[in-house]
Amino acid sequence: MNAKPASTPGPARLEALGDGRFKIYGALDAGTATDLLKRSQEAFKGASALEIDLANVPEGDSAGLALLIEWLRLAKQRQQTIHFKNVPPQIAALARISEVENLLNGNSSKSA
Repeated sequence: MNAKPASTPGPARLEALGDGRFKIYGALDAGTATDLLKRSQEAFKGASALEIDLANVPEGDSAGLALLIEWLRLAKQRQQTIHFKNVPPQIAALARISEVENLLNGNSSKSA
């Protein structure tokens, strides 16, 4: 049995609430972002609009911000609208510094 070291963060969880609404639990960082992206790609299919609640994300880093930007890209590609609720302060600060804050603050959608 391969046990993870205690210092390794647990996987972030994606909970589907129905009607394109999702909650994320756990840190959004380099240790969790790739796995969460893989799991979300299928979960987000079929919805015309996505609402992602990040209230249960205690921390995030640049990989977490990159994940949110990738979700924006995928939503645009699939002609979905996407809205992030309760963006963690760390990720919001990184977005501000990176001058991409406007992407996370409003709804993003593909132009008709």
